[in-house]
This record gives sequence, C-alpha cells and structure tokens, in this order.
Amino acid sequence: MERKLILYIAMSVDGYIADCNEDLSFLSIVEKDGEDYGYSDFVNTIDTVIIGRKTFDKIVSMGYPNPHPDKNVYIITRTEKPSFDNYQYYTGSLTELVHSLKQETGKHIYCDGGAEIVNELLKQNLVDEIILSVIPILLGNGISLFKNGQPTQHLELLSSKSFEKGLVQLHYKCLNT
Repeated sequence: MERKLILYIAMSVDGYIADCNEDLSFLSIVEKDGEDYGYSDFVNTIDTVIIGRKTFDKIVSMGYPNPHPDKNVYIITRTEKPSFDNYQYYTGSLTELVHSLKQETGKHIYCDGGAEIVNELLKQNLVDEIILSVIPILLGNGISLFKNGQPTQHLELLSSKSFEKGLVQLHYKCLNT
C-alpha cells in the first residue's frame, strides 16, 4: 500500500479554521454524543502525524497534553527543541520530510494543521487527499485555511456526507500530486 498524506480538518462555511483570536469554540456547535464524524476510523488508517508547532501548542493548551500518543508525530517548527516520547520537533525541509515518509512502509500520514503547514504542502503538491468537515457557521474573519496565491489544485470528489447537526464532510482526492 502506498502511503498517502491526508489532510483531515474542519473549517467554517467561509473557510476559517479558527476565529481572529485563534479560538476554536465554533467547532462545538456540531458536537453530539457518540458522533465523531469518522475521526476514530480515520485515525486507525494512519501511523504518522505532521502538525505545525502553533497548532500543537494550541491542542496542548486545550487540555490534550499528549495528542496522538500512539503515532509518530513531527511538530514542524523553526526553533530547535529536544524531541520527547514519539514527538519530534522538525526544523528541516517539509518537502524532504514528506518525500522521505512516503518512501517508508506503514500506514498513511495525517496533516493535522495548521494553515501555514497546509498551504506549504498544497503549494508543493504533497497532499494526496483532503477530508474537509464544513461547520455550519460564517465566522466572517479569522485564520483562513486556504491562502491566496496557491496554485490551482484539481480535486476529485470521493464522497460527501451530511450529518444531523449540519456538518458536511467532503472527501477529495488531489489530482495534481
């Protein structure tokens, strides 16, 4: 099985992954007991996570000190820090890291954000699939998932699913990779 780099992320209808204060509380409007929108099944298909340092710090600050404890986690940063447990602070080339990881055997690779990492991966045509959960809210401002200046990215819709709380999940294959 060829390893894929998969972006699995949520955004508002108007394209924001957080508000201007980096607040994610808008995600709670779709919370429902017993519903994880396929996340558990998805996480079973991956063994490696790529995440930006700001996103990692945000998750930790929200009370999840050890996100992805059973995965190899690469925290992309500009500042060298010592690795710990299965977490490696990575300061090298993101492109080289992804190419190297795709050559290894294993499960798929999960991009857990943030926007800077996502946009660099898209610019380099390194994302194989996008699973996008659209939250039924217009934030009006905030941290945009997709930045201006990206090259055209052709997508093939693999599936779409709507949920009771209004979340719509779109699963795309990236055709430019």
